[in-house]
Amino acid sequence: MSEDADGAWPRVAFLAAGTAEAEVALTQLRDRYIDHPLATADVVVTLGGDGFLLETLHKILSGFCPQPPVYGMNRGSIGFLLNDYREGDLLHRIRRAQRVTLVPLRMRAFTSDGRLVEGLAINEVSLFRETRQTAKLRITVDGVVRMTELACDGALVATPAGSTAYNFSAHGPILPIGGGVLALTPISAFRPRHWRGALLPRAAGIRFDVLESDKRPVSAVADSTEVRDVVRVEVAEDGTAALALLFDPESHLEERILKEQFAP
Repeated sequence: MSEDADGAWPRVAFLAAGTAEAEVALTQLRDRYIDHPLATADVVVTLGGDGFLLETLHKILSGFCPQPPVYGMNRGSIGFLLNDYREGDLLHRIRRAQRVTLVPLRMRAFTSDGRLVEGLAINEVSLFRETRQTAKLRITVDGVVRMTELACDGALVATPAGSTAYNFSAHGPILPIGGGVLALTPISAFRPRHWRGALLPRAAGIRFDVLESDKRPVSAVADSTEVRDVVRVEVAEDGTAALALLFDPESHLEERILKEQFAP
């Protein structure tokens, strides 16, 4: 008899990345538990890596209200946002899992031909130079110009969940999940050379204006949404699109982020 046959357990939908390892895990779990349709699931279990988890979160954001929480199990490589893979006691693990709320960033990107493109970012919103020419950006926070000109390869705004990813590789700070801040981090800053970025309140509205956009074109990226030839990008938290991740208590995301700050 399936572990959830009596109806007392959460209805789980299983989603797997297209890798052999994830597909094997999917078969094993379907043999042991009932795989409910995504539209009726109480919890979504992903099988893959961090990238597939993010794809799933975006899929849920675009098509479900309310959004079911996601319990990811690592069948990929790093698995920073994932739990360890084990077949047994899965529904018990989900029941005792701790919830982390992720609030994505909304990007509003205005292009040189007058288009407005919006996208949600669970990790970060990034701006990148498109050519050999250094990008030049003006940075405004809550209506106040804080940097009149930043010459750089780009810049990014990271959420706490995304602060250990590209933001950290660009020498940005690791942010506690409950810290209430965002990281504004330059990418290869040329002038001012020693500027390392800023910590901003999570409620801040951030605006990037691309200077000399014809000569120095810039693209903007919100997770997987890329927009070319932007002239202005606005970034702010979107509290209406909050998502929930579930973690085993012994490997909670907040503890993982804290450990990252003391990693050798």
